[in-house]
Amino acid sequence: MAVRVGVLGGSGYTGGELLRILALHPSVEVTVVTSREYAGKPLHFAHFNLRGFYKGLRFTSLDESSLSKLVEKLDVAFLALPHGVSLNYAPKLLELGIGVVDLSADFRLKNPEDYKTWYGFEHPYPELLSKAVYGMPEIHREELRGAKLIASPGCNATAAILALLPLVKGGVVDVERIIVDVKAGSSEGGSHPTRGSHHPEREGAIRPYEAEGHRHEAEVEQELSQIAGRQVKVSIIPHAVSSVRGVLASAHTWLNKNVDDTEILRLYVETYSNEPFIRMTKGLPPGYPDPKYVIGSNFADVSFAVERRIGRITGFAAIDNLVKGAAGQAVQAFNIAMGFNETLGLKTPPLKPV
Repeated sequence: MAVRVGVLGGSGYTGGELLRILALHPSVEVTVVTSREYAGKPLHFAHFNLRGFYKGLRFTSLDESSLSKLVEKLDVAFLALPHGVSLNYAPKLLELGIGVVDLSADFRLKNPEDYKTWYGFEHPYPELLSKAVYGMPEIHREELRGAKLIASPGCNATAAILALLPLVKGGVVDVERIIVDVKAGSSEGGSHPTRGSHHPEREGAIRPYEAEGHRHEAEVEQELSQIAGRQVKVSIIPHAVSSVRGVLASAHTWLNKNVDDTEILRLYVETYSNEPFIRMTKGLPPGYPDPKYVIGSNFADVSFAVERRIGRITGFAAIDNLVKGAAGQAVQAFNIAMGFNETLGLKTPPLKPV
């Protein structure tokens, strides 16, 4: 029997990617898709690419009063809602026995105090933070099995963690001096962007933003500190570039011991050789990871480079911010939680050319 799935907040880019992926998922039936803007209209009014899929299914409005009626059609809800909005729905859904995969930041951080620092509010459900599983399969696969509340990672955090994980896990770098340079496409700004994130303003641009402290630092430090067994300090500087999709993380740090490239390569291979969506590019064309060659897919390309003269090592990771950085990773975590093969609906090659 198919799992009945809802996409709450289904008219934006992330919601659209969830619907694109779930359209061909063999074990899922999408029964509810919500949108205030498009309530009552067919899904293809917002997502022209999905014309011919989901025939008869229309957007419904979402509010707390109508939630109990919607959940009668659901087993699991994906929340593609803005930061702070999922808090209004996730607790009630869980109370009603509905599994939740939240793509906002509302349940990613374990320490409630971090929400005051990074998001400017006091978390009203600190007890749920301890129950939520950070939805990165490469770190939390076992905890995801049977999980009822999954907090799907941020896109920049995903790329940064994947670039650094083998180095931190292997104990070969200075974990108190890590700087992650992120290049991000305009779709990170969402389907209702600000003037600065609107694509015409970004086309041809290469500019930093949130350079004095990007909120995804909290996720990266939280997850890598658990791996290292000590406090990891990370600074992330994202840059707006003119591509529509894609994230490239270049994570710079310094070696703390004399290890050759073969040993470093072994750390990446040991970390990722059994991961279905991580691909090493070291020594292979195009050389270093490039988001261009993962677009439309749940794959992440990773590699590294060492400047021996000063002992600098850089880990690289390229992802599609809307797939491995959002909807695809959420479906991968959902698959694991439900006991499915984690690649269901996701084993799609990247597009080329784009």
